[in-house]
Parts: sequence; C-alpha cells; structure tokens
Amino acid sequence: MSGLVGWIDFRRDLVKYEEVIHAMTDTMRERGPDTKGVWISCNAALGHRGLSTAGPVNGTQPLRLETGRGTVVVAHTGEIYNSRDLARDIESSGEALRTGSTAELLGHAFLLWGSEFVTRVNGAFSFAIWDVRAQRLVLGRDRLGVKPLYYYEHSDGVLFASEPKGIMANPLFEARLDITSLPIVLQPRLALPGETPLAGLAEVPPATLVTCAEAGLSRRRYWRLTSRPHHDSFEETARHVRELLEDTVGRQLTTGVPLGAMLSGGIDSTSVAALAMRALREEAPDRALETYCVQFESDPAHWVATELRPDIDAPYAAAAAEFIGSRHTTLTATTQDLLDVIPATRRARDLPGWGQFDASMYLLFQRMRSGCTVALTGEAADEVFGGYPYFFKQDLIRGGHFPWLGNGPKLSDYLSPEITSLVDPEEDERARYSQLISEVPRLPGEDAENARMREMFFLGLSGPLAVILDRKERMSMSVGLDVRVPFCDHRLVEYVWNVPWSMKSRGGVKGLLKAAMADILPASTVNRKKSAYPHVQNPEYDRTLIREASWIVNDKASSLAWMFDTERMNGLIQRIAADELDSELPGGSNPAALLIQLVEMRNWVDTYKVSVR
Repeated sequence: MSGLVGWIDFRRDLVKYEEVIHAMTDTMRERGPDTKGVWISCNAALGHRGLSTAGPVNGTQPLRLETGRGTVVVAHTGEIYNSRDLARDIESSGEALRTGSTAELLGHAFLLWGSEFVTRVNGAFSFAIWDVRAQRLVLGRDRLGVKPLYYYEHSDGVLFASEPKGIMANPLFEARLDITSLPIVLQPRLALPGETPLAGLAEVPPATLVTCAEAGLSRRRYWRLTSRPHHDSFEETARHVRELLEDTVGRQLTTGVPLGAMLSGGIDSTSVAALAMRALREEAPDRALETYCVQFESDPAHWVATELRPDIDAPYAAAAAEFIGSRHTTLTATTQDLLDVIPATRRARDLPGWGQFDASMYLLFQRMRSGCTVALTGEAADEVFGGYPYFFKQDLIRGGHFPWLGNGPKLSDYLSPEITSLVDPEEDERARYSQLISEVPRLPGEDAENARMREMFFLGLSGPLAVILDRKERMSMSVGLDVRVPFCDHRLVEYVWNVPWSMKSRGGVKGLLKAAMADILPASTVNRKKSAYPHVQNPEYDRTLIREASWIVNDKASSLAWMFDTERMNGLIQRIAADELDSELPGGSNPAALLIQLVEMRNWVDTYKVSVR
C-alpha cells in the first residue's frame, strides 16, 4: 500500500540533510505512486510514499499528532483490519479522532497504551513512531511478517525503510556482503527471521518491536504461538475454520476500490475468492470480483507433470471462476516476457531474487493492476494447514533436517575452500535447524507424532513462508497493487496451530480446509491434487540460466568466480545441461532452477555494487 523511510541521528542536525531524506523517500515511489510526505526535525526524519486504496481517509503521512499525553510522528504501511474496534476503544478513553486515518489511530493508540498497543491490532502492517518527548523511535511489524521493514544501526542512531533501497540511498550505509551469510543467499529458505545477507542490515522480524533511543537499540517480540490442547470435534473445528476465514476475508474487503483475487483453481485461492465473492454479493448483488491466473505459451510443447506441479492451473481456474461467478482473466506469458521483466523484479527486491518465479508473478500483478487496486491471495494456507508433499513423507519428517530441501545437490556444496574456511554450509544448516527446533512451543504430554508434526509446521512458518510472502509483497507493491493474505490472520494461525495432525490431514492433503470450504467450491477444486505455483518449463529459459551460470563460474571478469570450486561447479552445470539430476531433486524440481540463486546473486552484486571482499 505504501512505503516508509527514516533516519534517527543523535549527533547530526538532520534539518541540514533534507536532500538525503527526500532521496530516501523517493526510492519508495513505486510502492506509493499517489502521495509523498516528509517530516524533519533535529534528531529524527521520516518519509512516506502512499498508494490510495481507501480514498482521502488515509490522509498524508508522516502524521504529527499532539495530545495531552504527548506528541508523536507516525508513518505506516499496510492495513489495519479492526480499525473500527480500535477507534471505538480510543474514543471511549476520551480522545477525539479528527479523521480516523490509520496513522491517527496508531498514534493515539501508542499514546494511550504505549508500545503494547500493537497487541490490539489485527492487520498486515509495519510502522515507525517517533516519540518526540522521549526522543525514542519504535518500529513494528505485523505478526506473520506480511509487510516488510528493514533497519541499519549506525554509530549515532538508525536508518530504516520498507525496502533496502531506502537505506541504500543514505551515504551512511555501505552495501557489503556478509560472507558467512552465503548459505542464505544460495538457499533463502534457510534464513532466520530478521536475517539478511548484507552486513549490518536487518529486517524487523515478524511480531517484533525494535526501539531506538540514544542509549541504543533493543528488540522485543510481542506475539508468539502458544501450544494448548485442542478439544473441538472435527466438525466443530471445520466450522470454526470457516467462521474465521469468513470474518477475515470480510475484514479485508472493507474498501471502495475495484477488487481482485489470484485464482489458480486450487483449494487455497479458490476458497478466498469464493468467500470474497459471497461477501461482495451480500454488499451489492451487482458487485463483481476480478480473478486472474497465469499460464505459459510454451506449456503445450514442454510442460511435464511433476509431484509438485501435477497439472496446469488455467483449466481449473477457469472452472472455479465460472462456479463462483467471478470475471476471470488468464495471462499467457512467453519466455521472453519473463526475461524482459526480470530486471524490474530485481529492483523490486534489492536482495537476490527468484528469477522466473518472480517474473511470472510480476507479470500477473501488472495485469491485475490494470483492473483493480486491491487483491486477495491464498498464500500461507500450505504452511498453516500442511499442504506440501513432505508433510506426508515419513523419511523426510524423521530426517532431522529441513524437510523441503531433500537430499539432492545444493549450490553451497560447491563453494571454494576460501569460503568454506569462513563458513561450513553443513554446520550452518544444522545450527539453523537446531535453533528453530529449540524455539518450538511445546505441549506437555503431547504424543511423539503430533510433537514432531508441530515441529514441521513451525519450521515452515519460520522460513519458507517468509520467502513466499516476500515475493508476493515485493512484486505486487512494485506495480502499485495492494495484495492481502487472509490465511495470515493471526487468529486463524493460532487456532489451526493446535489442531492435531490427524484432523488437519483427515481425507488427505489439507483435508480440514476442504471440509470447511467444500460446500461453496466446485468438485474440480476439492478433488484436485496439490499443485505449486506454476513455473515455465522451457529449454530456452534453462539454456539462459546455464549460460549465465557458466560465465559466472569461469570468466575472470566475474565478481563471484572466486567463491566456487570451478571444476566441481562446472561438473554440476554439465549434469544439469545433460538432464542428469531429475531424480535427485525434491518433487521433480527443474534441475536448471538450481542455478537461479547463483545467477540472481551475481546480478544483485553487480547492480547494487555490493562489496564481496
């Protein structure tokens, strides 16, 4: 919905650095094409770019709010879905609201209840609040980490922004790769919450507050999952899941702008779209929902079914759209389309990306933006309800490692001795796994199977979910589209977290979700096998990856060649080119896709002039 930036400095007079603040703010232009605001004082400066999704009520940010309790300056991104409840509580305390804008609500809530106000908020958001009297900054992020917020602590304060580019625009920050973070560059699903590969740059972890005062920086988690016994029957559980989804989808439709939804024809996106369609019809019988999916021009010639992608979305999406009554669009992308927009996807991230997976989503969101401003999507259902194949494979569940990685080759296996003398990828992976396992909320007396499945869900919610949400958020905001994720409602996540695995999986993959939603979905959706987000299967794209990877590893002009064992890496590339890895990769993954992180790292390093030595 928007982007924010800021600079806190207890030594410099920031009034003298107005040009830098504006430069930082302008990096958020694509996230917020409609409005711009900057607020500067001696020790604090905030900037904001806005996207209009609900008319003038959003107001201009940053907002300076002065009451008898104090003075704050507020900038935020995202949406608050219980704003009416929050406004009622604020007014019942004696405060008068002038506009009811989200920034005003957040400012009053902070002055009334301190930083604990965030526990009262339901939404997908990030915010920066400068407490003028206390000379203190509070940064916060929603519970599941839907909306991003990065920060960099310097010697005299902190820089922060919705995307790294906002921080990179300040001369205090130098883009330098932390070599010990190479494992998360080559496999981003290993990153721990808040971790980035740039030295000194951190992301505010989900459900966390970061406070900056002259005495220094502190972090505090304000929400975490709690394990408790589940006493509802299967029927009661399915009914409550449905009630929660109906409520959260309804909350996220509270806007007067054209609405859309991603629709693959799978259980996740179709459930969200169907609930949205029903809610819109209750509001106005003639109100429409625009739905969208993506397919590839090369599918008829090259598509092959795999475990992760057993079929093509487009026919299922069209059938689902006809059933629920939405106006549906299928975008057909060529390989050249993907290659053409990859530079834009890199700019959207500022960190190494996902190549074609980013590109197809970017193209889809670009098309959606022509018909709507706000859209819903089904992401996070797999992590919440257990939709991936590994949830049903005992060898992976009992393996004592991240189950989605499998046992095939990894790019980190081919690092040079110079790199492995600094970081041991296998030990690094084990340490990350052990840290997350140690953080799993335990239920005393829980049987071994459910305790282990609880660990599997926690791992998925901690790593892969962040990758999925990051991609969705960056690609959508780069085209000015506000995409909302109902399955990330914390009330739903809290409830389903404690549902036993036998209930979640009754009837097969995501059986609980299907039981909750089956009466408003077409049979083709309910009976469809899990199919992951589509990717292009085209030798032309594969050859592009192989060619670029070969250059990176072998050319003396390459900034990354020294990081890899040249002979062994060439052997891997040759095996990929010869289609010899198919059986070694999880879920029938495309072998050439293994090279995406290498190619994207090189482009990131060169584009952003990241120091690697």
